[in-house]
Amino acid sequence: GHRQVEALASRLANMPFAALYSSDLNRAVQTAEAIARKSGHPIHTDARLREKNYGDFEGLTMAEVRERYPEESARMASDEDFVIPGGESRRQTSRRVVECIEGIAARHTGRRVLVVAHGGVLSALFQHVLGITLASPRRFSLYNASMNTMFRVAQGWRLGTWGDIAHLDGLTNKEET
Repeated sequence: GHRQVEALASRLANMPFAALYSSDLNRAVQTAEAIARKSGHPIHTDARLREKNYGDFEGLTMAEVRERYPEESARMASDEDFVIPGGESRRQTSRRVVECIEGIAARHTGRRVLVVAHGGVLSALFQHVLGITLASPRRFSLYNASMNTMFRVAQGWRLGTWGDIAHLDGLTNKEET
């Protein structure tokens, strides 16, 4: 993981950008810090870029969730509006993430911004940009330390690149999440 982060930071070192945002969770901040060391940009953390809040399911494997909370687990899998006890629904997560990204885009109109986030955040953005419903099964890959580009345009959003891991060539453990 650390080698992947350093490879990503090296790739971004000479890319001009206006601002660097990150989830405030430690693993995202560590990635942002590596980018900040090479770019000189300060990091703006935002809790809205966090992964989905799994509430009572936090820290459990999906097998454990299915075993301990069979009814809730089934609803979570089939209902994008099901609010996990003590947590949030897929729709709430998506709204939070999209609201955050829209705000960042509005503050930096016409400029490139880097955002360091988590797989669930990227998934929500991908679905939003392409108009994929939250109920649709995920039929796209997410790779750790990948570059994904999205552009705010007059008509909404446009996907640029997805899952770009060219900077990881030669490294092992290019895992899909």
